[in-house]
Amino acid sequence: MLAKTYGCAVFGVSANLITIETHVGQGSKCYLVGLPDSTIKESIQRVESALKNTGFFFPRRKVIINLAPADIRKEGSAYDLPIALSILEASEQVELKGLDEYVIMGELALDGTIRAIKGALPIALEAKNRGITKLILPEENAIEAAMVEGIEVFGLSHLRETIQFIRNKITIAPTYVDVHALFGESHDSFDVDFSQVQGQEAVKRAFEIAAAGGHNLIMIGPPGAGKTMLAKRLPTILPPFSLPEALEVTKIHSVAGKLMGKHALLTHRPFRSPHHTISNAALVGGGSFPQPGEISLAHHGVLFLDELPEFNRNALEVMRQPLEDRNVFISRAKWSLEFPANFMLVASMNPCPCGYYNHPNKDCVCGPGQVQRYLNRISGPLLDRIDMHIEIVPVQFEEMSTGRAAESSEFVRKRVMEARRIQQNRFIPFPKIHSNAMMSSQQVNEFCHLDQASQQLLSVAMDKLQLSARAFDKIRKVARTIADLAKSSHIQSEHIAEAITYRNLDRENWAG
Repeated sequence: MLAKTYGCAVFGVSANLITIETHVGQGSKCYLVGLPDSTIKESIQRVESALKNTGFFFPRRKVIINLAPADIRKEGSAYDLPIALSILEASEQVELKGLDEYVIMGELALDGTIRAIKGALPIALEAKNRGITKLILPEENAIEAAMVEGIEVFGLSHLRETIQFIRNKITIAPTYVDVHALFGESHDSFDVDFSQVQGQEAVKRAFEIAAAGGHNLIMIGPPGAGKTMLAKRLPTILPPFSLPEALEVTKIHSVAGKLMGKHALLTHRPFRSPHHTISNAALVGGGSFPQPGEISLAHHGVLFLDELPEFNRNALEVMRQPLEDRNVFISRAKWSLEFPANFMLVASMNPCPCGYYNHPNKDCVCGPGQVQRYLNRISGPLLDRIDMHIEIVPVQFEEMSTGRAAESSEFVRKRVMEARRIQQNRFIPFPKIHSNAMMSSQQVNEFCHLDQASQQLLSVAMDKLQLSARAFDKIRKVARTIADLAKSSHIQSEHIAEAITYRNLDRENWAG
């Protein structure tokens, strides 16, 4: 007898509908076909044990299980549950009417318990696109999948329970999620705040500008100056997620297996801080079965690279294209895909190997040329793609001990959001542009007009700092953001002057 049900193969950040066909006939062997990986091939042992411990048996006849379309590679353990159910139907151990009306995914434990899977949200989206409105998923993934409107998601915990449900022996209500209520639960709650940072007013100002325009930023300063502390507080002043952004980022984290239990919807912009030993594939994505990398997990959020010169240079260089295009293309011989990567890059570094070059109180012990060689670990093209360079000096004791309350993230965030609203109105004709940092050269020329005094000031800076054409555009973008924060419709010379000060690493003889 032939039985059929549906599952989904997650590939990149989307899913493809898979038909699971099972035929039981004369013979004695089990064949699993349709380009399954080794994890799926091992499912036969898991399914056999789960069936036995649920009161059924694995048929000792010829069993053919086909995962169609057969030319798409399948991976993972999430096919256990649909394979087990289709075997029960095909071997006529139990009648499962309507099995082909569901998309079913779940990993089976040996006792029949259903374990969580990755990618429940893209699976639900694919099911809806294909016109299938009923999903059976592990209980832990039900809330995540139920965020897709127009489908019924049934979260189940055991194979026996699933069989009884399909046979209408028990009634289980579909999982319901109030997406807007879930989205607003912890929208504005943070564990850290800029009010906890004493001093560093100039650096806070730079962070406000970066947040308002979505600009990439690098901090240069000695150990203990507060670089990491400031970077961790950047998400607290970024504009809150819109619901489409939250769903888009949640889908990426779902595919990567980063969502667990009740945290089915990300309500805060992601902050990713990978270690400097990270590989190229882990940073940008890829692998035998492609997975999103850190730059995609930081989509619509912040990617913080602490101690930037310590990262593998090849890993840093592969970020150059995503920083410009805001997505990353992974191409191999048999497949190619695109991961979104619209993130803010925030990096930090010491000014030299010992960390105390230009320190007001401590002497640098680095030898001749060491400082420049240390800076040269970061390529010029990568630095060129970072809009703002900030030099940080340690906070003095008198500043730390004043006890004076610093400005909270809430007030800074309001100014940032007001500047973003100005930008949204400006870019209404350009639906893919959401901030000043995303402007193309053509849009920079259109929206960043300079008066004569500003042009002369920028001309001197270009000549003295030997800036590239890309840096020329970066300065104008930052100046446009400074003008937006000041609610000025035109870029003034003081806006250009402040933007130029955020190109510290371009200064002549900065490193001696």
